This record gives sequence, C-alpha cells and structure tokens, in this order.
Amino acid sequence: MKIPHPLVAVIPIVVLISFLAVVITLFGSDSLSGGSQIALLMGMAVCVCISMGIYRVPWRTFEAQIKKTLGDVSITLLILLCVGMLSGSWMISGIVPTLIYYGIQVMSPQFFLVSACIICALVSLLSGSSWTTIATIGVALLGIGHALGISEAWTAGAIISGAYFGDKMSPLSDTTILASSTTGTDLFVHIRYMMLTTTPTFLITIVIFFFAGLDNGAGTDLQVGQYTEGLERTFNISLWTLLVPLLTGVLIARRVPSLIVLFLSAIMAGVVALVLQPHILTEIATGSSSILNSPYSTVHLIKGLAITFYGATAVDTGFASLNELVSTGGMAGMLNTIWLILCAMCFGAAMVASRMIESLTQVIVRFVRSRVSLVSSTVGTGIFLNITTGDQFISIVLNADIYKEVYRRQGYETRLLSRSCEDSATVTSVLIPWNTCGMTQSTVLGVPTLTYLPYCFFNLISPLMSILVATVGWRIYRSRE
Repeated sequence: MKIPHPLVAVIPIVVLISFLAVVITLFGSDSLSGGSQIALLMGMAVCVCISMGIYRVPWRTFEAQIKKTLGDVSITLLILLCVGMLSGSWMISGIVPTLIYYGIQVMSPQFFLVSACIICALVSLLSGSSWTTIATIGVALLGIGHALGISEAWTAGAIISGAYFGDKMSPLSDTTILASSTTGTDLFVHIRYMMLTTTPTFLITIVIFFFAGLDNGAGTDLQVGQYTEGLERTFNISLWTLLVPLLTGVLIARRVPSLIVLFLSAIMAGVVALVLQPHILTEIATGSSSILNSPYSTVHLIKGLAITFYGATAVDTGFASLNELVSTGGMAGMLNTIWLILCAMCFGAAMVASRMIESLTQVIVRFVRSRVSLVSSTVGTGIFLNITTGDQFISIVLNADIYKEVYRRQGYETRLLSRSCEDSATVTSVLIPWNTCGMTQSTVLGVPTLTYLPYCFFNLISPLMSILVATVGWRIYRSRE
C-alpha cells in the first residue's frame, strides 16, 4: 500500500480542525455533547474517501483497524464506567464532603491563595474533574478572594492551577484515562510516572502562591460558614469515611489492576453510604425529603444506591452553589466521554489504516535527533493541537497517534509519551481563549482567559518541566521490547 504524500495526509486533519472551529463557534462548551463527535466522523469520512478513491485502499482494511482499535480501548471504556460509579459513591457516601468540610476551614487571609490552590487540588483529585471543581468550590473561593481584596486574576490562577493538578493526577480523570489508554500505558503506571514532572511543578506553584499571599491583610472572616453549615446539615461528616480512600491507596500501592481498584473502591464507598448516609439514599430514591423522618426502607436504600452508581444525583443542602458541588452524574455522566473516545478512535484508526499517520510521522522524525527534541516536539504538538483543534481530548488522541510509532522506533517506553501528552495537552487547554476549557472556565469564573493566564503557574510550568526532565534524563526508560 502506497504511503500518501504528507500534503495529502494532512487534509483530514485540516477538515477536522475546520469542522471543530464551526462546532465550537456554534455550541461553545457544549461541543462535547455531540458536535465534536460529528467533526471527528467527518474527518474520518474524508480520510476514507481519499484513501479508497485515490490510493485504492479496500474498506476491509479500515474495518479491521477500527475493530482492533476499539478492542484495544474496551477495558478503558469499562474503567470510565467504573469512574462514574466511583465519583457518585464517593460523593454520596460523604467522603468528598468530609474532605471539603475540613479543608475549607484551614484557610487564613495570608495563606488564602495557597489554601485555595491546595483545596482545589484535593477536590479535583478526588472528583477527577477540574471543570466541576472550578464551577463549584472555585466560584466560592473567587468570591471570598474578592471580599478580601485579592486580585481576581491571582485567585483564578490559584484555583485553576490546583484544579488541573488534581485532574491530571486523579485516576478518576477522563483525560488521565484517555492519555494512558491511547498510548497503551497502564493507568497507575502513567500516574506514578507523571509524578516526576508534576510534583516539582506543583511544589513550585505552591511556593509562588505562598509568598504572593503573605501581603494579604489579617483579621478578615472568610465566610465559609455557608459551606460547613450546609455540609454538616446534609451529610454525616465523619473521618471514618476516609478509610475508603486510605484502602484505595493501599490497593494502588500494591499495584492491583486499575479496573479492580476502581470497582472495589466504589463498592466500599457504597457500603459507607448505606451505614452513614441512609437519609441521602432515601432522598435520591424517592426524590423527596418529606419521608426522611420515617424508618428507612431497604427498598429505598438499595434503589438510592443503584441510582448513585449509574445515574445523576442531586442533594438539597439548602445552598444552590453547594447543591451543584455535591451533585454527581454516575456512570451515565461518562457517556459523552465514551462517545467521544469511540469517535476519536475511529478517526485515529482510519488515519492509521490509510498510512496517513505514518506519512506525517516520517516528516516529524526528520526533525527528531535526540530524546530532548522528541519530548519537546511532543509537548509543542500538544499545545499546537490545543490551539488548532480547540479541545484537549482530541489533542491528546491526535498527539498520541502521531508520536506512538516514533517513540516505539526510538526505543522509549509508552509512559514517556503518555506523560508528555498530559504535560502539554491537558494543562494548556485552559490557557487558550477559544479552547472549550478556556471558554468554559473564563465564563464560569467571570475572568477573561488572558487575564488569569499569567497566574496559572502550574499550567505554564508543566510543559517546561517535562522538557527539563527529558534534558536531564531523569528516569527516562528504554523499552525492553
């Protein structure tokens, strides 16, 4: 089969970018609900038409590659469903509310910025979602910072830095799962390897916010009583709930397979919910709090727990902003991401089957002379794709597809590629005004993207740290194959 010319191979990508530009213009942050998927399928269609029409590639070649690619991500799709199950159970069982309850009480004016960063990191790490963290606790922290007279740009930078650290390092994060799965890297191997670049980046970020906040005045009430009151009134706040993340950490340390860890953690959280939060399960099952003073029904408890695992849940805390924070989507909340992955994998499979990826890769390889240039090119491509495609998910998939074979030929393990993708595509998406992340967070926080950009230190330093570690050669492993 003839390899297409690079100018031909780039056509499907140009078509994809063009459709994405239209989709983002029309749908904005809702583009992941179907518009981006259509753009991917249109890019795939162009790729197939060119290959079959000009290069006479038979359809069965595409079909076989699509079947193989989708088979490779089948476990990932199950992991995503377990992630949805876990996120719902951790919230309703009181695990996340307990951590928020105690976390927001440790803030003081001088340490507000560093506290905001750490709290958002913790919430995002546990929820696996930077978007949810920023739209809930982030909005509250921005209001507190405004009341203290702290620059909204600094506050937004602290919130976003913490939220994206947690999102990047969480096994519940869809971008983390996507980066590991598209490169063929075990989820927890990927997370552990990211710690080599992410930990020093986050420490530097914390130091910056620590010294920046020392000039803030003392003696101001942070007005966190609304959150603590709402959480305490709604959930049985108990340190016993933290046994679940502790046991989950033990399972991860013992290198139990990701799917098993996530499933067992969700089940443990479900048991905690039955013991400590039966009133919430009853409210979820009945849709009403009017019968909560009655004896708890076994049927209602089981139904409430099932809904927590698979569906959307909403708990009335008495405060609208807090209600949004403790709401969850369950397994159903992962369907848009699964849909996007399926379409992205089909596009990638078509590009592989047509050898267009190979054509583009050969051009890139000509400029890759060393380990540093390889990682630098990967990081640069991730940022470029964020700018051109306007979506971090698509950027991760395309970046992995472009460089996967290059890393294999150079003899590097897949975890170096997965980390380089996350160090670029995941964290820089929020810094681009027309990217879905940039648009969403600037709208939610009410702070323009270019205003908070200089203060998102974690997001700015991450790509540079990835290149620095590659330059030093710290724990860069060769493949044993």
